[in-house]
Amino acid sequence: MNQESKLIAAIDIGTTKVVAVAARKYPNGHVQVLGLEKASSTGVKRGVILNIDETVSAIKEAVSRLEAKIDVRIGEVYVGMAGYSMKSLTNRCYRFINPNDEISTFDLEQLLGDSHRISLEPGEKVIHVIPQDYSVDNEQGEKNPVGMSGHRLEGNFHVVIGRMAALKNIEKCIHRAGLQLKGVILEPLASSHSVLTDEEMEAGVVMVDIGGGTTDFALFYDGVIRHTAVIPFGGNVVTNDIKEGCSLLYKQAEMLKVQFGSAMGSMAREDMVVSIPGMAGWEPKEISFRNLASIIQARMEEIIEYVAHHIEASGYYEKLGAGVVITGGGALLKNIAHLVRLKTGLEVRMGKPDRYMDESVVGAEEMPLYSTAVGLLISSSVYPSSNSFVEQKLFETPPDDLSKKQQAAKVVRPRSEKKRTKEVSYTTGDLFEGLKNKLAGLFDEKDVEM
Repeated sequence: MNQESKLIAAIDIGTTKVVAVAARKYPNGHVQVLGLEKASSTGVKRGVILNIDETVSAIKEAVSRLEAKIDVRIGEVYVGMAGYSMKSLTNRCYRFINPNDEISTFDLEQLLGDSHRISLEPGEKVIHVIPQDYSVDNEQGEKNPVGMSGHRLEGNFHVVIGRMAALKNIEKCIHRAGLQLKGVILEPLASSHSVLTDEEMEAGVVMVDIGGGTTDFALFYDGVIRHTAVIPFGGNVVTNDIKEGCSLLYKQAEMLKVQFGSAMGSMAREDMVVSIPGMAGWEPKEISFRNLASIIQARMEEIIEYVAHHIEASGYYEKLGAGVVITGGGALLKNIAHLVRLKTGLEVRMGKPDRYMDESVVGAEEMPLYSTAVGLLISSSVYPSSNSFVEQKLFETPPDDLSKKQQAAKVVRPRSEKKRTKEVSYTTGDLFEGLKNKLAGLFDEKDVEM
């Protein structure tokens, strides 16, 4: 491998597919995707792992295919987190500065640490703390106040919180697949960095990743993340609606959606129909394009209404100069951009991670499907997170340290010294004299190991 670059890998555990991707990362931050492979995912629902064994099997399948494709052994991976197991909030911290001192990076690190120690519900853990801006003596909007003088320093931070149970399930799946977990990254943040440009983040933009089980939402303004959310609806609910509305099998409904579906009923031709073969002994079914599009539009409007709600709740609607960027498998749906533009009143474009891979890796028309997987590689250095979610007990000695101490004790003890046996003794006489002897024994170096 080239010494000027390093190999990194990531796994996107989605509701419909598990994607393994590997890339070469250069010192300047540029990422070049070497290859990716996918496997069907059946153990995940709405972005949360429900079946460990099925998820481990899918991870092993995707990773083994990727290793055979690029002829590289994969050991450590980054993984995405989404679903209803996460939430985000904005936290504001402050500290007072000595008037004779300047604001230093130490002060900023202290504010960052304070945001890691916010009050949480039982079973929750802070995943990311992302600085937004600072204020010095009520002077708002400072991005880097280091070197400034002031009395009161305040900071706004975007805090991402996950459920410990969901995080441990991710870690368990990765370890059972024979891999090491390098870090966990919020999927809306990952997708954003693969499809958005710096100019769009500066002007104000919304990233909407329509996946199989969830729809990820991220809003940027002035180059900083301002709002993130995970909407618990995706392409699977659209497929279920087609299945119920047209009385089809699930795989037939999925095929109809992908090949003939449209997000705008008014733009579908009413005089065109598609014939679906019936089961043994049943007549084929004919479904009109207009009827199919109407079913899809009803559900997609619901998802877009959630997107519009989060835009309004963020308070940045009037500042979104770059509009909306849609990606993910749902972005491939015909006329989806027209529907988003109609419902939000914002300009819309499709996002692809084509800056980091070419068509030799995957076709241009399929690139939006892999925005999250590629984004995990890009944002791995931007949003560092803990790679272990097993909490140690207070004052507990790690097993490795304990074994070292035991070995050291065996080495220090003379071989001629026989193992002491505990004897029963009876004390008579002065009570306090016996207590004094016992206390002195507590500090005897021969009997106490530190």
